[in-house]
Amino acid sequence: MPWIVLTISAVLEAIWATALGQSEQFTRPMPTVVFLLALALSMAGLGWAARSIPIGTAYAVWTGLGAALTVGYAMATGEEPVSTAKVLFLALIIAAVTGLRVLPARSPARAP
Repeated sequence: MPWIVLTISAVLEAIWATALGQSEQFTRPMPTVVFLLALALSMAGLGWAARSIPIGTAYAVWTGLGAALTVGYAMATGEEPVSTAKVLFLALIIAAVTGLRVLPARSPARAP
């Protein structure tokens, strides 16, 4: 369950980041409300997930996935240009996030 909450929180991060850009320095009410609501829910989810997932891993997944989704949405809507290199690097971010998820939770103890 913590990984599901963390993933939802990362999606909410992409939502608040996008809304922040659309708020035009908080002068547009609807994007500002979306920003504030998504920000609060995203932070709450990150905090809850970090109770079970190490904070370094949780934060890396949250920011990495959130950033990749933000850029992906911007490219899909035409706000940001699409390039092969950009898509490749976003795929590498997703691969890194996936790698953090599949790693064992604890490292085996080292022999003295």
